[in-house]
Amino acid sequence: MNAPLELRVRLPRPGFVLDVDLRLPAAGITAVFGASGSGKTTLLRCVAGLEPAADARIVVAGETWQDAATGRFVPTHRRALGYVFQEASLFDHLDVRGNLAFARKRSAAPTPLEPLLELLGIAGLLDRAPASLSGGERQRVAIARALATGPRLLLLDEPLAALDAARRREILPWLERLRDELRIPMLYVTHSGDEVARLADHLVLLEGGGVRAAGPLAETLARIDDAGVPGEEAGALLHAVVAERDARWQLARVSFDGGSLWLADTGLREGQAVRVRVLARDVSLALRPPEGSSIQNVLPCEVRAVAAGAHPSQSVVQLACGGSLLLSRITARAADALHVQPGARLWAQVKSAALVA
Repeated sequence: MNAPLELRVRLPRPGFVLDVDLRLPAAGITAVFGASGSGKTTLLRCVAGLEPAADARIVVAGETWQDAATGRFVPTHRRALGYVFQEASLFDHLDVRGNLAFARKRSAAPTPLEPLLELLGIAGLLDRAPASLSGGERQRVAIARALATGPRLLLLDEPLAALDAARRREILPWLERLRDELRIPMLYVTHSGDEVARLADHLVLLEGGGVRAAGPLAETLARIDDAGVPGEEAGALLHAVVAERDARWQLARVSFDGGSLWLADTGLREGQAVRVRVLARDVSLALRPPEGSSIQNVLPCEVRAVAAGAHPSQSVVQLACGGSLLLSRITARAADALHVQPGARLWAQVKSAALVA
């Protein structure tokens, strides 16, 4: 599937107007993030046809589901989509096998079950009643049921919100597998910055019904115009690979486009793809490589942009390290003393970095 998603929706609602115009990737997870009342769920319902907007154009995989200009509107049951809600909403009178069979009967092109059972680890649950499943198991079955219809688009509306911390940790790896192994786009509504950092490939920030920012995750998080995830500390996300492990010091070196970092080894394997979060507060700057310092991670970089911080005493600096972006939060006085300006070449000292897991 090569065509991107085209979503243009204008829908007046009490207290705000949902007004978005987006072209989104044709694969991977697009996280839709925003405060309560920003329009996240309303957007998903419009895409699903559950809440028709008088002024909308929705195109998925080259197929027009709604177009106000021509009057075309495809009803929900004819849209090739799967929808996963906060609650699993399984049919209690059917076992897991029956829930999956019901979904496949409703589709003209159902997905073979065996790959789904393997992908979501539910082969051993087929004869179980929904009431006997844990919250994480129920949600995995709900995801499998949504995928069993062979959708071109998967909508997930805060699928982990109803789970406790332990169940969220249980299901996150399965969601990562969906992202990495399925070639269908997913719109994932969440209010969790951790879920965004761990799962998303693309990010849409909604505010008051409008799009505050949208773009690839790493680029959007590393913006310095206050476009980061609300409520989360400013920082960058690096896509890296485990290059080597140091058994003596229990460290792992992860490499990325622009350099490498040493992190605590949590049982990683060489060659494993990882995501690394580096907060702006943990990056200091120097004119030359430091000597005799406890900071082990030092990267050559170039200043891309400088902006005022949250307090007049602060500056936020966007840095290019090869093809990757970092943020540094330093005092405005330090920025002046170092002559920090776009194009300046400096050394970034990363005091701390963490795997996103």
